[in-house]
Formats: sequence, structure tokens, C-alpha cells
Amino acid sequence: MLSLIVPAHDEAARLPATLQALHAAAAATVGTGGFEIVVVDDASSDGTGDIARAAGARVLRVEYRHIAATRNAGAREARGDTLVFVDADTRVDAALLRAALVALEAGAVGGGATVALRGPLAWHVRAGLAASNWLLRRMRAAAGCFVFCRRDAFEAVGGFDERWYAAEDIALSRALATQGRFVVLRERVSTSARKLRSHPLREHLWLLLRFAVRGRGLLRSRDALGLWYGGRRD
Repeated sequence: MLSLIVPAHDEAARLPATLQALHAAAAATVGTGGFEIVVVDDASSDGTGDIARAAGARVLRVEYRHIAATRNAGAREARGDTLVFVDADTRVDAALLRAALVALEAGAVGGGATVALRGPLAWHVRAGLAASNWLLRRMRAAAGCFVFCRRDAFEAVGGFDERWYAAEDIALSRALATQGRFVVLRERVSTSARKLRSHPLREHLWLLLRFAVRGRGLLRSRDALGLWYGGRRD
């Protein structure tokens, strides 16, 4: 069984396209009986759960507002021995999903993918994205919009580290690498650039400055992480 786990907070607008793409990719890759989609509805107020059920997903309602805990809840609910975590604004196609499964069959314990942002992008965003993809590949770390792994490896490292309110994807990548080979696929995963469009550059720079001063301690609370936990700006 392949389990596709989608954490979602107030994602009614974007979730239908994400689930449609996931269903098509999984059906083409493992067949209609070989997968499940689990949406973890984290404190939504916009009908996210109803939309997910209508799209054929199994829905787990939680009230965490903590991405690591929400992802872990989805893993506990899931029945598969292969776990794929997909953000609610992310599109996965059959080629990417197939490449992930091939990597696991070849002995990898988990991995991520090259990130592509949808829509027109300013030059500095394109440059930043290229640098980010290069850095993630060098670090052998997955961007959180698409993370795949074997369940046994995931459970061996205790899942996502719930001390972190952000960068939990990097922490999991490093933890999984202690269990075996962790890969970053050349295939691309398409995700939204909404944080870049809805939050001005100065907010991103201010967050980076605060991180430079406070270090990883900044990530232990949602208080300074408005880009992820603040009100939705669409």
C-alpha cells in the first residue's frame, strides 16, 4: 500500500487540484487499489475536510497548528508501508511518483525532489530557487512539499521531530540518512509560490536576519514563523 499524506490548514481553494493530481499519478503508478490518500485537516475553518472527503480522501481532523505533529498524525493514520508527504498546494505527476518508488526499490530509505514554483517569477526568485535546489541536493535534504520514505525507516527515527515548527523536513532528511541512502530526485515537483507573492521580500529578509541571530532556537515556536503560521494571504 502506498500512502499519500497531505497536511492541510484552510486549503479549500488549492486542495482539489492537489488531490486530483495525486489520484491520477497514483492510479497510473500503482493502480487504483494500491494507494490511499490521507488528508490531515489541521484546525481548518473553510471546509477543507469536506472538500477532501468529496475527492475520495480519508480525513483525519486535528487541532495542532504544528506541521511536524500534523505530518506524524497522518503517518499514524496511514496504512501503507511507503509514505509520501505532499503539501496541499503541490502537484505530483506520475513520472515523479514512479521515480520515487523506483528509488525505494533500488534501496533508498527516502528522498525528495527538485522544486519548481508555478507561475511567473522575478529574476531574484529564480536565482534563489536555483540556489535552494543546489543546496538541498548537496545536503541530501528534501523540501517539505514532497518527501517520501519507507515506513520502517520513518518509524526507526521517530518520524518528524516535533521540537521544530519549521525545517522539520530537513531534520527528517538527516535522520533518515542515518538509516540508509537518502536521495534527491532530478524529477521536479510543482508547488505554489504563494509565500513569495503574498509576503514582501522584506519579511523574508527579516526572518533570515532573525534566524542568523537566534539560530535554530527560532524554529522551536510558531511565534516568529508568520510565513507558515500567520493568517493566510492569498
